[in-house]
Amino acid sequence: MTATTVPPKAPRTSMEPRTPDSGGRVRVRKSRLVLYTVLVVITGLMLGPFGWLILTGLKTTPELAASPVRWLPENFQWHNFADAFTAIDFLGYSRNSLIISLIYATLVTLSSAWVGFGFARLSAPGKKILFGVLLGSMMLPQMITLFPTYLIFAKVGMVDTYWPWVLWGLSAAPYLVFLFRQFFAGMPRELEEAAIIDGVGYAGIFWRIFLPQSWPVLSASFVIAFTWTWGDFIAPMLLLSSDKTTLSVAIMTSYVTDGGLPVNNLLAAGSVMYVVPILLIFLVAQRGFVAGMSTTGLK
Repeated sequence: MTATTVPPKAPRTSMEPRTPDSGGRVRVRKSRLVLYTVLVVITGLMLGPFGWLILTGLKTTPELAASPVRWLPENFQWHNFADAFTAIDFLGYSRNSLIISLIYATLVTLSSAWVGFGFARLSAPGKKILFGVLLGSMMLPQMITLFPTYLIFAKVGMVDTYWPWVLWGLSAAPYLVFLFRQFFAGMPRELEEAAIIDGVGYAGIFWRIFLPQSWPVLSASFVIAFTWTWGDFIAPMLLLSSDKTTLSVAIMTSYVTDGGLPVNNLLAAGSVMYVVPILLIFLVAQRGFVAGMSTTGLK
């Protein structure tokens, strides 16, 4: 008897496409559908209050007081936005907010980067303890430090000036220091060693090597600091007079009737216009902001 030989099966070449089975495709589609549904629901919850704010700014006063609640206005009152703009010195207060926000955001970003560089690349006794104290200071509410700070500024004659924001900016911010420290700690040590061999000091290393490469964290820190100052209400309320105050204080205190009651439709319209600059800044710096928040701390 002669044994018959079975020809070997030809191996799969790399050029042959590998398609998943139908069951795998169904599972992938279901998981994507669930993910997209969750994202749509979360997006709706996030945008819901802002949409309600816009609708409130387009209603009349009787529609705001109607019971049951009228979800949509009968006629869109677009003139409410023009009235909110002209009822106060909107441009003047916006200029004050912009000046304070730019001063603070620029200074605090640079000072936080410098402090974060020191924590990440320099060695000194007690550095870990100081960094722990820095992180612990993030737990303190703003109200605990604001009133003692106000008394200090009042003693040195800095009330009703913009100098408090300059000093706050030069003092760095703990959260931003943490972001920069994590980013600088992941940069290669060879960059620093090569610069030291060439005779560059640590100040030159920071300004010429580390800072130019940290643009994602710089963008994220600037947007965060700008948002903090633009949205702050308590500090401008305490430290600034009515003509130098910011837009947030003016919106909360100026849209009132003769009896002191708030005009809610104008308040909502002014609040919508107040939020627009923050949205524009985020859209412009979105790429750097997302990159800075996602890559911080990764080796």
